[in-house]
Amino acid sequence: MTPNRQQDRPDRAVGIDLGGTKIEGVILDGDGTVLARRRIPAPRDDYHHTIAAVTGLVTGLAATTAARDFTVGIGIPGSVSPRTGLVQNANSTWLNGRPFHTDLAAALGRPVRIANDANCFALSEAADGAGAGALSVFGVILGTGCGGGLVRAGTILDGPRGIGGEWGHNPLPWPCASEAPGPRCWCGRHGCIETWVSGPGLAADHARATGEAIPAEEVAARAAADDPAATATLDRHLARLARGLAHVINIVDPHVIVLGGGLSKLQHLYTRLPAAIAPFVFADSPDVDIRPPRWGDASGVRGAAWLGRTPPTA
Repeated sequence: MTPNRQQDRPDRAVGIDLGGTKIEGVILDGDGTVLARRRIPAPRDDYHHTIAAVTGLVTGLAATTAARDFTVGIGIPGSVSPRTGLVQNANSTWLNGRPFHTDLAAALGRPVRIANDANCFALSEAADGAGAGALSVFGVILGTGCGGGLVRAGTILDGPRGIGGEWGHNPLPWPCASEAPGPRCWCGRHGCIETWVSGPGLAADHARATGEAIPAEEVAARAAADDPAATATLDRHLARLARGLAHVINIVDPHVIVLGGGLSKLQHLYTRLPAAIAPFVFADSPDVDIRPPRWGDASGVRGAAWLGRTPPTA
């Protein structure tokens, strides 16, 4: 079900997914139909050009559909600190410490909603995606990084620090001796879940085990061709992902988990992951509902569009 519309709410919704290398934009009607979609390169290391690029994309999408009254939602690779109003934890580091929210609203001359890109993914899949109809949905990003977002009853649960769902920067649970202290993470700590279960984390683990540096996609392809070393790498990745998600389940107990990002295309995650999680779930019924995304790579930008049509974060 798409988010409920109010009579005084605009019937157009613009969503922007601000990535490190690209910016994608979409404008939806009230039923979630895509009216226009565009993708442009993302300026790097340039805050003011980023503001200009997003502003141009929003106004261009609105002009394409002759929309004058519309909401604007932005998904960013970080979050806005509720305390300072400044961006924090963005791997697009030129956004950090900046009032991106207020600067963008001023440039557009209209209100803007901003959320973490993983929260946007979770909102998209909860609103009208793979988790539609579920009371609570945990959306997982397994890509260049490892993120997450929790949506309950149509509302993003972000918390007073704006970091709800950031499971990737917790330590890997129940580590064996060879996993401690773990690889160094870009956040400055060692052994974060992201260093193990992201795409680069999987590739790095394969390189440590075999001495061969190949991307995660190549590891998966070799495993599909019954290569023993690649298969062993995917098995280790599955075991670590299972432990990481078990921690999330034991804390927030979501009804549905939806996987996103490049690694979500690995089909064995849906057939084998629930059973691998079960021994670590502190319940007498450890069944876990894990689903692929309905909207695939479009989930993040669709979730950003739905931001303007949903309640504020909790």
